[in-house]
Amino acid sequence: MRILSRFIRFPRSEDGTVTAEFVILFPAFLALFLASFESGLMMIRNVMLERGVDMAVRELRLGTAVPPTFDEFKQEVCDHMDMVTKDCANVVQVQLEPVDMTTWGPLNGTPRCIDVESTMDPIDATNYTIGQNNELMLVRVCALFDPIFPTTRMGVMTAYNNRNDYALVATTAFVNEPSR
Repeated sequence: MRILSRFIRFPRSEDGTVTAEFVILFPAFLALFLASFESGLMMIRNVMLERGVDMAVRELRLGTAVPPTFDEFKQEVCDHMDMVTKDCANVVQVQLEPVDMTTWGPLNGTPRCIDVESTMDPIDATNYTIGQNNELMLVRVCALFDPIFPTTRMGVMTAYNNRNDYALVATTAFVNEPSR
């Protein structure tokens, strides 16, 4: 009889209504929070990558020092990318090539990023050209980053490789100053 009375009172009871709303709405709010945090971090990383490229290219463009080698230029970009990644030299790839003034073509193909799962470097120092005086140069830098929350929709949609890293690309152009 006692069990039967509980089943009769159960549909009329209002206990736990707040819990039901919480269980329904909490995942949506959590997903919104995680996505906004991930996109904010992605924006900070993109701004710092752009800053690093701009600062490194400024020194290269003015030609105030001996032209840097491929590894030196990559390290220069990394030095100006504050608080972005600890392993910068292994996740950043640089393309620096002159623009063909007859066709005005951009850099060939899509941005090439480092394949962290491979021991081969897709771009080596042979594709790194400082250029001549008054020559228009294009620079493209690709960096791979780990998402903080890779299982969220933001992390899944931006996946670049099998490790769920996402790629950020910074592109700029400059003209080599005439040497003195």
